[in-house]
Amino acid sequence: MAIQPIIVTPDLERVQAFYEQVLGATEVSRYPDDGPVFFKMLKVGDGELGLVAEDPGEPGQPRIVLSIGVPDVDALLPLVEPAGGRVRGPSNDMPWGQRVAHVFDPDGNPVNLTQELCGD
Repeated sequence: MAIQPIIVTPDLERVQAFYEQVLGATEVSRYPDDGPVFFKMLKVGDGELGLVAEDPGEPGQPRIVLSIGVPDVDALLPLVEPAGGRVRGPSNDMPWGQRVAHVFDPDGNPVNLTQELCGD
């Protein structure tokens, strides 16, 4: 398993520039490759930091999401609610090669459970 923080921001370029200038971050990937960018992965030291282009909503709403890589997203979903969390909806296969389920921990913190999909 790997845990990755993701910052939700309405201004990817501004936030990326901050982490580049302050921490020496470098962009290692983006999605999609062409057109308006939705997601960027930055390398910061030995770790990675994701940036998602999205309006985080009203002030006080979470702006950080934990993305946790797991072997089987669908096997974990039935465990979320008995453990005090909440499932936002069913898992979905994403065009960037992951199966993702959006859940909330007992305090309402957003967590993305992600599973790498095998290529065809």
